[in-house]
Amino acid sequence: MASRTYARQVVGCVRQYATHNGRRDYNAAVAALNTLQSNFSAVEAIRKAGPGWNKRAIPEMIEWVHRIGYEPSDFDQLNPVHIAGTKGKGSTSTFISSILAQYLPTRRSIPAERLPSTVGLYTSPHLRFVRERIQIDARPISETAFARCFWEVWDRLESSAPPSTDIEQRNVGGKPVYFHYLTLMALHCFLQESIGTAVVECGIGGEYDTTNILVRPSVTGITSLGLDHEALLGDTIESIAWHKAGIFKSTVPAFSVPQVPSAEEVLRERARERETTLHFVTVHAALQGKNVKLGLQGEFQKMNASLAIAVSCQHLQRLGFSGIPHPLDSDSALPPEFMRGLESARLGGRCEVRHDSVQPDLTWYIDGGHTLASIQVAGEWFATASDEAADTKTPRILIFNQQTRDAASLARKLYETLSSALQDSRPFEHAIFCPNVTYTTAGYKADLVSMNTNNHDIASLKVQKALAATWDAINPQATVHVVASIEDAVAKAREVCEGRTASVLTTGSLHLVGGLIDVLESETEGGER
Repeated sequence: MASRTYARQVVGCVRQYATHNGRRDYNAAVAALNTLQSNFSAVEAIRKAGPGWNKRAIPEMIEWVHRIGYEPSDFDQLNPVHIAGTKGKGSTSTFISSILAQYLPTRRSIPAERLPSTVGLYTSPHLRFVRERIQIDARPISETAFARCFWEVWDRLESSAPPSTDIEQRNVGGKPVYFHYLTLMALHCFLQESIGTAVVECGIGGEYDTTNILVRPSVTGITSLGLDHEALLGDTIESIAWHKAGIFKSTVPAFSVPQVPSAEEVLRERARERETTLHFVTVHAALQGKNVKLGLQGEFQKMNASLAIAVSCQHLQRLGFSGIPHPLDSDSALPPEFMRGLESARLGGRCEVRHDSVQPDLTWYIDGGHTLASIQVAGEWFATASDEAADTKTPRILIFNQQTRDAASLARKLYETLSSALQDSRPFEHAIFCPNVTYTTAGYKADLVSMNTNNHDIASLKVQKALAATWDAINPQATVHVVASIEDAVAKAREVCEGRTASVLTTGSLHLVGGLIDVLESETEGGER
């Protein structure tokens, strides 16, 4: 009964947003899209249901595809590259997209001349704007294009709605939930724009991920594996590997990076089951020295870039391009196009350094870290990337949040990593904890609204207070602050640095990272929100 009541409320909201004064612009599309988010109670029900709950995703997704007028095989014409993994799949997808963008416009071979010359990228999550998830030639689609594609899919679903009143958790007002809708919309957009290659990043898992409706991708890749999304994927590395390898397709070449032995064996077994070849790549020789300056910072990006090189080589060879290195030759000289692609790749909120526009002596170090492994990588990067971090007299400030995971464990891991890397038992002078609420008075920016968290916990700052208590226990020399918004956290960081040269590490939730970037960018854009 509760879910049906919620669905009726959603339908009412959608009609209000979509039909008010005939609005069908970007803001109306974002507002309508937000009503398709699963609320907190629905998310909790999914977690309690366990890994088997998501088995319905692919059959449901195929039905959605049919309702908007396609067959899954129609997406083969996008020459899709499919990427799964736990860590680095967004970075790897970005590297691939950037490399391919250097090639496809040149049309260097006769077969390739018959192909459209654009590269699409579907990735998640977004940082500032939801349209960041759907990119063409390394640029988010415009607000106009987003609105057009959004309402085209919306109208097709409206006109094809079956005569049923049964509202499921992943069927909100007769529409698929948030990520499912965006996947449909991205594929529709890419077909409408005649994309030459679509680089598609999995959301969660692989076997039952909504992107796995792709019938015959050009090549698949799996990045580094670790424990994450255990409620849907299981709580062992073997279970995680099984799910991620679900993107393997018969005779479609697959690539991965070195994994722990048990995970590697699962990947090999899944490749045998799917009757395909699986290759493990090592760091490419071109990345060992200083010949290539990767566009994404962090030593760990060399492995992501190496996987991207192998996948791109395989894909370009399939398309008929000449002069492409063998995918498994990690000692080959990289063509200039590969070098440019690796160096020009950009992905906000991952090992990103910014100088503050208000206090020039304050430097922001920004990196999302949502697992124990990724938080350790974020800490190690901060320790090596910041010149000030080696100076114990320079204040270091932490801004952190992780609303729905084991935030206390992440905070402990961050402290252990930083205190070891910096050889300092007091890695931060100040630690600031805030929810993912963007602005103090305006609340969430529309593109950053999240309905799948506990509103009471956010209003009472329950998680943030617990984090503060954890940090105070492990680093009692630090001054701990709890504030009500990301905007407040930025103000607090500027206040406590007192005009001194200071380094601020912002890590944890990518929602936090996206909100922080929006606050900083809005200041330089004249306060627009």
